[in-house]
Amino acid sequence: MMFWYDHNIGGWGWFGMSLGMLVFWGLIITAFILLFRSLGRGQDSTGPAAPPPGPPPATASPEQLLADRFARGEIDEDEYRRRLQVLREGGPTLTKR
Repeated sequence: MMFWYDHNIGGWGWFGMSLGMLVFWGLIITAFILLFRSLGRGQDSTGPAAPPPGPPPATASPEQLLADRFARGEIDEDEYRRRLQVLREGGPTLTKR
C-alpha cells in the first residue's frame, strides 16, 4: 500500500503545482522584460555624455565671472563695482616680502 491516492494528486498538490507554474512564468517574463529594458537603453545611460564636436568652450573672462557672481547675488553692487575697477586697472599689485 505504497500509493494511498492511487496516483491521484490531492488538493494541496494541485495548489502547489499551480503556484509553482505561476512563479515559473513570472520569473521568465520578468527576465525578458529586464533584458529588453537593458538592451533598449543603449549607451546613453552607461556613462557621461560625449562633448559636442568642435573647439572646446573658451573659459570665461574674470569680468564675466564677476558679473555671474553679482547676478547670483553672491556680492552686492558696491563690491561688484570695486572689483570691476580693480580688474580694469590691471589688477592688484603683488609685492614680495
